[in-house]
Amino acid sequence: MNQSSLTVTHSMSRTWPVQVALWLLDRPKLGQRSSVKRLAGRLLKQPAQAGVVTAQSRLGRLLCCDCDSARDQRIGVQMLQQAAKAGDCSARVELGQLLVQPRHYEPGQARHWLELAAAQGSERAKTLLARMFP
Repeated sequence: MNQSSLTVTHSMSRTWPVQVALWLLDRPKLGQRSSVKRLAGRLLKQPAQAGVVTAQSRLGRLLCCDCDSARDQRIGVQMLQQAAKAGDCSARVELGQLLVQPRHYEPGQARHWLELAAAQGSERAKTLLARMFP
């Protein structure tokens, strides 16, 4: 195998689980099942840890919104922060929403992430900014 084949194989091994997880989560009925969310979380974990921004964003959202443990939610916020710092618009919006909730209350940081998302063209971020910071 030559170097380019190894690179393609390595790249596919990191993106295939992400694509499968996103497909599962984006199916209307299927994506709501807790067993599917657990499977998607397992598929996203390694790519997220390897720095795949899309995996960080979706795993972060999954951990923050669908897990009850404080540890999982803390890891979820960290994943969202990594994705937001890398420029992921949906992670920025999600992080902005989380940081105005009582558990994570940091309105200055919330505004920061929402403003960055709004500058990227997110209508949701613009709406949230207008509502939360009139």
